[in-house]
Amino acid sequence: MPMHESIFDASRYRYLWVSLTLSLLAIVLYVWHDPIGVPNGGSWLGYTLGTIGALLILWLMWFGIRKRSYSSRMGTLRGWLSAHVYLGTTLILIAFLHSGFQLGWNIHTLALILMLCVIFSGFFGVYAYVRYPAMMTRNRDSATRQSLLDEIVDLDAQALGLADAVDPKVHAVVLRSIERTQIGGGFQKLMRPDTETDNALDQVKLFMEQREKGAQPGPKKEMSTMFAMVDFLSAGSADNKADALRKLLDVLARKRSLTGRITRDLQLQALMEAWLYVHIPLSFGLLAALSAHVISVFFYW
Repeated sequence: MPMHESIFDASRYRYLWVSLTLSLLAIVLYVWHDPIGVPNGGSWLGYTLGTIGALLILWLMWFGIRKRSYSSRMGTLRGWLSAHVYLGTTLILIAFLHSGFQLGWNIHTLALILMLCVIFSGFFGVYAYVRYPAMMTRNRDSATRQSLLDEIVDLDAQALGLADAVDPKVHAVVLRSIERTQIGGGFQKLMRPDTETDNALDQVKLFMEQREKGAQPGPKKEMSTMFAMVDFLSAGSADNKADALRKLLDVLARKRSLTGRITRDLQLQALMEAWLYVHIPLSFGLLAALSAHVISVFFYW
C-alpha cells in the first residue's frame, strides 16, 4: 500500500469506481424502465433500488463494528472507510431514484430525512478527520500534547523558583495562579476557555512598559493579583529582584502561550469527535425508521 494513500484513493479509487458504476446503472435503469403511472417505490425498480438501499444502510452501519474489530482480516480499515464514504454518498441517489422523487408527510419521508442527516453529518466527519489532524500538528509545532504539558510543569517550577527569589508575597501569587490553572474540561468549557489570566498578563506587561517609559499608568483594576508584582517592581526594589520579576513574567507568558496551544489542540479534537454524537444516534434512528418503512410497505402490499 502506498504510504500517501488516503481514504479517498484507497485501493486505487476502487470504491469510487464501484460507487460511480452503481450510480450510473441506477440512472440508466431509472430512465429505461416504464412504470405504470409516475415512478415510485412500488414499481419493480423501486423495490429493487429500495432493497439495494436498505442493504447498503445495514452494511454502512456494520462499519462501526468493523472498526472496533482490530484482529479482523476483512479488508483494511482504510478501505472500509473509503467504501463507507463513497457508497454512503451514492445512497442519496439510490434513495431518490427508489422513491421516484415522490415525497410526503409519512414514515417513508422520515426515513429519507434521517438518512440525509446521517450522510451529511458524515460529510462533516470526513472534513474533520482530513483537516483537523494537520491543524493540530501545526498548532503543536510537531510536538506532542504530553510534551507541552511536561513543559508547562517545568515552567511552573521555574516560576515558583523565580517568585521565591523575589518575595514571599509574589510566591504566594504565583502558587495560587498555578493551582487555579485548568486545562480542558467539558465541550462548552473548551469552546469558551477562561481568558482572564491572559488579559491580566497582557495588562501587566503594558503597565510595566509604561512604568519603564516614565508614563503614568492608567487606573488599576481589581481583576488580577498579578498587579502586586508590578507594584513591587515599581517600588524600586533591588535590581536582581527586578530582573527575576521580569524573567518571571516571561515564564508566565510562555506558559500562557503553551496553555493556549493545548486548549486549541483539545478544541480541535473535541470538534473532530463531537460529530459522532450526532452521527451515531441518527444512524440508529434511521435504522428504526427504515424498519418501520419496510414493514409498512409489506403490510400494505
